[in-house]
Amino acid sequence: MTRRTDRINGLLRQEISQLISHELKDPRLLGVVSITQVDTSVDLRHARVFVSVLGSQEEKETVLRGISSAAGFMRRELRERLSLKYIPELSFVLDQSIEEADHILRMMDRLSEEGPASGGSLGPEMDPQSNKQD
Repeated sequence: MTRRTDRINGLLRQEISQLISHELKDPRLLGVVSITQVDTSVDLRHARVFVSVLGSQEEKETVLRGISSAAGFMRRELRERLSLKYIPELSFVLDQSIEEADHILRMMDRLSEEGPASGGSLGPEMDPQSNKQD
């Protein structure tokens, strides 16, 4: 990805976030909606917009339908706001990375609370004090 593409991705992410939070009046867009990433094609004609939504799977799908139905409106607004030769076609994808990261952190917390399975000892190969020379 080029520096220009990175800048355009960031700009699109910022503007789409603004549009969703301030311009869209769709009742399906309740809750916390975040644009986590925008990935434009090399020719800048298509962009995948990754959306993170807090809530149940049904709520996430409802929000995604609401945002997807407003893609044409957002594209027109972006055309007015940005001075780009092409305003990409927008496709929206649910981003599960935040939930996956949260799940991993909860698993790590649970493991640290339980401690090592061998009764608290790290074992000779992992115990830093067992490597001392006598």
